[in-house]
Amino acid sequence: MPFAQKTMSTLSTSKAFTRLSMLIAGAGLAAAAWAAEPAPKDTTASNPLGGKASPATAAKPTTGQPRQITWEELVPKDWDPAKEFKGMDLSALDDGDPRANELLMKMQEVSNNAPTNPAMNGAEIKIPGFIVPLEEAKGEVTEFLLVPYFGACIHTPPPPANQILHVVPQKGAKFRAMDTVWVTGKLQTLRNDSMMGVSGYHVSAATVTKYTGGSK
Repeated sequence: MPFAQKTMSTLSTSKAFTRLSMLIAGAGLAAAAWAAEPAPKDTTASNPLGGKASPATAAKPTTGQPRQITWEELVPKDWDPAKEFKGMDLSALDDGDPRANELLMKMQEVSNNAPTNPAMNGAEIKIPGFIVPLEEAKGEVTEFLLVPYFGACIHTPPPPANQILHVVPQKGAKFRAMDTVWVTGKLQTLRNDSMMGVSGYHVSAATVTKYTGGSK
């Protein structure tokens, strides 16, 4: 997307423009596939997957086994989060400009209300992502958000709701914030609001295991 691909200068770019651009960059994950490695060194808000993304290659499931999915499958194909903002010169807005705050609120609303893919409701899936803890007990994560790029919800604005999974594992998982994991379980199109972000999906996770690359 045009805004997500711009190089932002800290000398000439307003905070409002930076935040709006980061939100739009997060929304741009709708068109991105999972990268070859979980967290490349050049991962940024404007290039969330880092480096050159690999083509989407969803593994064919074995009968009775969950299907490995890509993040882009969670997004309706006809959804364009930036359509209302095309043609706008966000860099022309100063932090004190009330229009900047209005645009920020509008973009956040678009992100929070991002539509889910109804075809995914009830599917048994397997997906990789980064952990954002919500609840912990005895050194284990008992509830968390799963996000597609490093730093989301903690160091950068949350991705759109259709790129955030609210995960409740059957057993506590011994992981920390931004650890990369595989989550396996039943996916539901169920919205949840948390202090870290709005999720459009819920997963009752049968397993949460360390991400090792590939489909293992």
